Amino acid sequence: MQNKSRLVVWISLAALILSILLAMQFQSFTDEVQSDEAVAYAVLFLAIGAIYELWQWLKARNKMYRAAFGVGFFGLFFLGWVSGAVGIIGSENNPINLMYWAVPSVVFIGSSISLLRYRGMMYTLFAAAAVQALIPVIALVISPEVSWGNAGVAGVFMVNGLFVALFAISGLLFRRAQNKKN
Repeated sequence: MQNKSRLVVWISLAALILSILLAMQFQSFTDEVQSDEAVAYAVLFLAIGAIYELWQWLKARNKMYRAAFGVGFFGLFFLGWVSGAVGIIGSENNPINLMYWAVPSVVFIGSSISLLRYRGMMYTLFAAAAVQALIPVIALVISPEVSWGNAGVAGVFMVNGLFVALFAISGLLFRRAQNKKN
């Protein structure tokens, strides 16, 4: 049953991507489909497929692991959204905000090394929390004249504290998930 649903999902996604490629063949009749849009949609459809596969994989884990994964994933998604949309340190155009890419990098590398195992994920999320906590400190040290925006230095540290808490909670949940597994 699961293989049948996986097959349906991937065939549907492939059909959508092929329909975009087919529409591009008729571009001489219309300028509706741009090549950069086609690539963006193809990447989006492949991401949907990857999320589906991840969901299937997570269903085989215990509830605590899924909760830990969800909190960590929410923290990363929310961090990317906030830092990309409005910026955490000043505006979204402030280059100092690029340091926030270190957090998903730590999570990606740690998850890859640990193969998503309980203990490795726990350490990975604790490392992500530490990196998140260090970013405003580093920004303050290397660029004291940086524009901190309307929130000011205290506001930036409070926002970072929220993300530190999310990653630390996720790490603690991974620790608890490991204990429940044993």
